This record gives sequence, structure tokens and C-alpha cells, in this order.
Amino acid sequence: MCADCIHYPNWTDAMMITLPPELITYLKKATRVAALTGAGVSQESGLRTFRDAQAGLWAQYRPEDLATPGAFARDPKLVWDWYAHRRESAKFAKPNAGHYALAAMEKYIPEFTLITQNVDGLHRVAGSMNVLELHGNILNVRCSECGTFDDNWGDDSLAVPRCKKCNGLMRPDVVWFEESLPRAQLDAAVNAMHTCQVFFSIGTSGVVHPASALAHAAKAEGAVVVEINAEPTPLTAKADFAFHGKSGEILPDLVKAVWGG
Repeated sequence: MCADCIHYPNWTDAMMITLPPELITYLKKATRVAALTGAGVSQESGLRTFRDAQAGLWAQYRPEDLATPGAFARDPKLVWDWYAHRRESAKFAKPNAGHYALAAMEKYIPEFTLITQNVDGLHRVAGSMNVLELHGNILNVRCSECGTFDDNWGDDSLAVPRCKKCNGLMRPDVVWFEESLPRAQLDAAVNAMHTCQVFFSIGTSGVVHPASALAHAAKAEGAVVVEINAEPTPLTAKADFAFHGKSGEILPDLVKAVWGG
């Protein structure tokens, strides 16, 4: 099992538990830290997970039927409308205390890399600068033909917009099933994993590849691995420190304990 597995059932209990002094020492000395975040972080901002978003009109569809290149080729407007529905939720969501704690952590650590599986852009809104969006950003679009990017979705009620450069159909700038992660983002994430002294896995189930392999690889490279998640995951037993609770409650406590802010 991990060296220190601490359960945080609620905020009151979290305030009563002292963080492991060994972890505080590691972080005070660390100059290279990487953090991987998943859907659990965004859930605390009121955003549904990818699969939980299948509600109402969209309950009749499987996510896999709306998030593949083939689905877009068959019915681009259906896929466009599905992502417009999700984009509206992301557009009005606000960062939570966990997002802001990670942005604060970046200010204290010389080399801090935030790797996220989330597509809502909330880490940047919270102030994080060095963010690697492995699965893209739902607030942006790109041409399905030439790859030209844009941050203007246009009028979602109308037809799928066309690229101003080549007239190809625009699509959400997210990674679909059957697609590879963006090479530059993945390479940067792997590099951060190789060089970090401390690796955080936050709000992620640890089963989505290839991101799930990063924490295990960081451990093999000699990094101290810290897990923060609502429930135990396949990573828990191998983590050096595991905290089970909300990242929006645990991370602010951690930042305060280590850096006093």
C-alpha cells in the first residue's frame, strides 16, 4: 500500500488532519513538479463527466456515437449540436478552489507542468500558464480538412460553419475516439514525467490511456507520486501518498501547509 493513505470524507475532517510532514518536505525542496488532472477536478465546478453528460435529448445516444471521426462524417450537425450543448456548460462554469490551488502552486515551483485530460479550459481561467491539454479544448474549433484553428463557434443554431481558408467543415478542437493525442502535447507531458521530482494524479480514474501510464512511469523514474481522488484507483497502492476526497478541499490545504498561501 501507499506510504500515507488519508481519507477526507468532508471539509471539516480535512481541516483536522495533519498532512504528512514528509510530503511537505518533498514539496518545499522540489523544483520540478508535474500534475495530471482528470474529470473529478471539473466535477467540483458542476460539470458532468463525458459519459454523465448523456441526459435529456442526448440520453438516446452513446458518447461513442457522437465522438468519432466516423460519426462526424455521417452526421456533422448532430455531432456539432452535441458539442455545442457541452460547450455551453463549459463556457459558464467557474474554476473551483482546486483549480486556483494548482495555479498558486505553479508560482512557487520553478518548473511546474499541468497536464490535463479535461477540455473545459478552466485551468487557464484560474491562472495556470503551463498547461498541456491532452484532449484538446472544447471552446475552440478547427477545420476538419486543413486544421485551421478558431475560437469563434459562430451561431450554434445554424449549419455547421465552414473554414474561411478551405471551406472544410469546422469541428470541435477535441480528441475523439480513434484519434491520437496531439503529438507536441504528449511529448511535453512525457518529458515532464521523466524530469519531475513530484508527480500529482488528481481527479482521474487512472484507466484512460496513455495518460494513465504517466504516474506509473514517473514512479519508475524515481518521482514521489501523490494521488488525490474521490475514491481509490489502480494507482493508489503504488502512490507514495494518497488522499481520498475532493481536490478543491485538499489542494488548498496542501498549498497553505507547504508555502503558507
